[in-house]
Amino acid sequence: MSKSSNAFIGYIGTYTKGDSTGIYTFTLDTEVPQILNVKNAAHLDNPTYLAISQDNSYLYSVRKEGELGGIAAYSINSETGELKHLNSQLVEGTSPCHISVDSENGHIVTANYHKSTVELYKINKENRLVAPASSIIEHTGSGPHKERQEKPHPHYSRFTPDEKFVSVIDLGIDKLITYEVNNGILKEVSSLSVNPGSGPRHLAFHPNGKYAYLMTELSSEVITLSYNSNNGSFIDIQSISTIPEDFTENNQGSAIHVSSDGCFVYVSNRGHNSIAAFGVEQESGVLTFIEHTPTEGNWPRDFTLDPTGRFLIVSNQESSNLVLFSRDDSTGKLTLVQSDISVPYPVCVKFLNV
Repeated sequence: MSKSSNAFIGYIGTYTKGDSTGIYTFTLDTEVPQILNVKNAAHLDNPTYLAISQDNSYLYSVRKEGELGGIAAYSINSETGELKHLNSQLVEGTSPCHISVDSENGHIVTANYHKSTVELYKINKENRLVAPASSIIEHTGSGPHKERQEKPHPHYSRFTPDEKFVSVIDLGIDKLITYEVNNGILKEVSSLSVNPGSGPRHLAFHPNGKYAYLMTELSSEVITLSYNSNNGSFIDIQSISTIPEDFTENNQGSAIHVSSDGCFVYVSNRGHNSIAAFGVEQESGVLTFIEHTPTEGNWPRDFTLDPTGRFLIVSNQESSNLVLFSRDDSTGKLTLVQSDISVPYPVCVKFLNV
């Protein structure tokens, strides 16, 4: 949905420190082009990651409240972008770091970095979250990095494109684990171990469903994977660095997204403060590096492509700004459009679906 054929509504999840007050909304005018009307949409603590239902009716957010952590559900006015709180499910402990919803708006799955768990919630007919979680899986193990891999740290959980499975990325134990969902219960069906100490963080699928791309945080690589939709298994077929060979300062890989035509993969580098673009060989799925583009800010936590695919929006967490780039759909290259969009401590950006 959109206000006009050229305007699209987006939402920004943030850390509520400094001037941040929760979830923000904005409008992208693709004709100008320009990001406009940034304003608060919901007051809550640390709504760092968001998910939007496929029909644009509901938004789900990570939420913290004092010593409690969990998730919150909102209804969306798709004409104005306004949010109305439906309910929250909070338990003692830290909040999740990642959240996603299935296409039928029946289940929410969360990755809980600090609690080492993956949790599945049901959504009832009134589109409210049902508590407690119908299934909780606690990971075990550790990795070679003493500070970041002292225990499991699930960092990503999402339904596969065919929605037969849930893919979970665990940074702490260097694994991609696949679960099936049966009557609201998660059951492990496959597991892939990646290079020890690489710290896998996020995953993005190619539109053809045959390939997926795994971003590592600690080693700053993209791992190309082939996906078997019959059993949910993955095979590692390529690794490629996301930073220049001569860059020796601290870098932490963050987000990864694939263009809707499947021709390009983009990743964000925190430290190098860049978006790395890669071309996709369609038959094999393997990547070829194209370019690095500075993010015009510090610590690009996440980014997204707009519904038209013509623009890319970066959220620079530590410099508190969004940056708008135009995207050449034939070369994959980015061109700076707007960098002065002030948003306090932005983490992720999500658009209403079209």
